[in-house]
Amino acid sequence: MGDSLYVVMPAYNEEDNIETVVKDWYKILEGKDKSSRIVIADNGSIDKTHSILERMKHDFPQLEILSDTEKQHGPKVIALYSKAIADKVDYVFQTDSDGQTDPNEFDEFWRMRDKYDCIIGHRSARGDGKSRAFVEHIVCLLLRIYFGIKVPDANAPFRLMKVDVVEKYITKLPYDYNIPNIMMTAYFAYYKEKMAFKEISFKPRQGGVNSVNIPKIIKIGWNALKGFRKFKKEL
Repeated sequence: MGDSLYVVMPAYNEEDNIETVVKDWYKILEGKDKSSRIVIADNGSIDKTHSILERMKHDFPQLEILSDTEKQHGPKVIALYSKAIADKVDYVFQTDSDGQTDPNEFDEFWRMRDKYDCIIGHRSARGDGKSRAFVEHIVCLLLRIYFGIKVPDANAPFRLMKVDVVEKYITKLPYDYNIPNIMMTAYFAYYKEKMAFKEISFKPRQGGVNSVNIPKIIKIGWNALKGFRKFKKEL
């Protein structure tokens, strides 16, 4: 039927969003290899997210839930990528479960998959506020300083990647690393993988409460600096 695909998402307290998000992204699996899945990592939610997902599995047989991961966003993303590798899937597409990304923009990424090893969204306009856009600009600046690479968006949760390319770099990260997508972007660019950035829309959060606030972002960023120094030495 074609290439296999895992659409993977970390989730945390997304009871307001998760049902709509799954229904919208499930359509992406149509026409893909029958082994394709939506895989959602949900561990630590204290609302109804998990019970909603379990109920939905009856009507959406290609939905799978990982509940044995770490609770933080970054380790969940690493666990999801590792599952795609273990299951020998052709492609993995990561997005978030908060409804900020648009499934209608996926097909154009999918049509480009033979030309690139990874295609990453570029949020040139963001609906989640100027403060987060500013943080992203700082991240891209730091990547340029530390690794000599220039990217327009390092952390976009809208990325289609060949699993065999993900496998080359994911083991370089500790299992509990907080910002794996940023470092994966850095590795792809530094080692000159075939990479493209494509503009995407990015809506405000569709419901619920964002668990990552500015103080947490600053803390994550400070830890990221230490990580960048370490990874730079290993290149």
